[in-house]
Amino acid sequence: MIATAIIMAVAFTAVYFVVQGVVYQNLDNDLSFEAEKHTEEIKVVGDSVKIKNKKEWEEREHREVQVNPVFIQILDKNGMYMDKSPNLKEDELAFHPKSNYGGHYNDILNERPIRQVQLPIEENGKIKGFIVAAMSLEASQMVLYNLRNILLLVYLLLLASLYFISKFIAGRSIIPVKSVTETTNRITRNNLNERVALPQNKDELFDLSSSINDLLQRIENALERERQFTSDASHELRTPLATLKGTLEVLIRKPRERAEYEDKIKFSLTEIDRMTATIEQLLLLARLDTSTNAADESLMPLATIIDEILSRHKNKISEKKLSISFKNDINNETLVPQYFSNLILENIIGNAVKYAKNATKVYISITQSDSKIICKIQDEGIGIKKEDLSNLFNNFFRSDALNHKNISGNGLGLSIAKKAADAINAKIDVESEFGLGTTFTIIF
Repeated sequence: MIATAIIMAVAFTAVYFVVQGVVYQNLDNDLSFEAEKHTEEIKVVGDSVKIKNKKEWEEREHREVQVNPVFIQILDKNGMYMDKSPNLKEDELAFHPKSNYGGHYNDILNERPIRQVQLPIEENGKIKGFIVAAMSLEASQMVLYNLRNILLLVYLLLLASLYFISKFIAGRSIIPVKSVTETTNRITRNNLNERVALPQNKDELFDLSSSINDLLQRIENALERERQFTSDASHELRTPLATLKGTLEVLIRKPRERAEYEDKIKFSLTEIDRMTATIEQLLLLARLDTSTNAADESLMPLATIIDEILSRHKNKISEKKLSISFKNDINNETLVPQYFSNLILENIIGNAVKYAKNATKVYISITQSDSKIICKIQDEGIGIKKEDLSNLFNNFFRSDALNHKNISGNGLGLSIAKKAADAINAKIDVESEFGLGTTFTIIF
């Protein structure tokens, strides 16, 4: 409103002064014309300046009806009165020494405003006197006065109208915003399924409401995953604890042989190791959730990381009589973030060794496409059902777990690999044929 008021004030002021300039310019043009015209009716005798044929002028004044009369006055070179037009009667026009050589100015005649022009009368290059012409300024000032009042009134009316119209439109426009605010204020952890109503018009408010709904959906999904994760983690930890408790309770009911004690203690230690591994993986997942910035991580050749992982699994590889085919088609050194790449490949290569059938091959290759490094790990193992592929990276998910209870695991490895890949903007693709094997492709 302030900006609009200033712009309107400038525009209306400009209109007023433009009209004022036009009015005065027309008046001044008429005055200059009359002054020059009457200069021809003046005679100079020595130092005296008089009006020619003044009687004819008086008769013409009596015969004609002058709506806007012109007053003429003759002065000598010192500004002293010499002669004047009959319509001035007893009045005289004022002399302004500063306007000797022309110029228009306002003055007062008989308590009424007039506009004057003062021109020198010259003879042989010398000033003999001055002719002063004047016209009434009342009509022009009345026009300007009325214009000023109209502009001021229109200015106030327009501002008032604009204020109420803007207030009404703003009130209508703010309704969707109020709806968004009220809806978001109602949403809590317990009713995240509520959504903001989308406006009919697809404008900025529609985009804002859609963004808020998308954000709420992501939050709801995250909380649902958190609840599911908590439930699964509790189940995974409760099972070994219950087994430990049952084993120890049975063990203390009656005296037993040393060998039986040792057997039960070894079993308990195995359960404790399994539970410790699960807890460590849960802590690792939590760290990956809270800090996934790999900007400061040291780099290491991808082939070196794979060699170290294979060395750690050499006992299991020998036990299952697996054959490892490792092919690096890149001549240059391929550097990748050490920590996160190790997490990804440790879990995927570990799974390939774990789920591969005895006396089969595990194929590992490194290639390059444009600026991307591609690592493929292929096993000839039990494979994954097609319907389970979409859930493969969920926490605690194990495909067809009941049919291979002999294979240890808690379903957290691929979740860790996925979060580590997200941390370094890597991508993991999976292809599998149930009963034939699985191929993981990591694109760095």
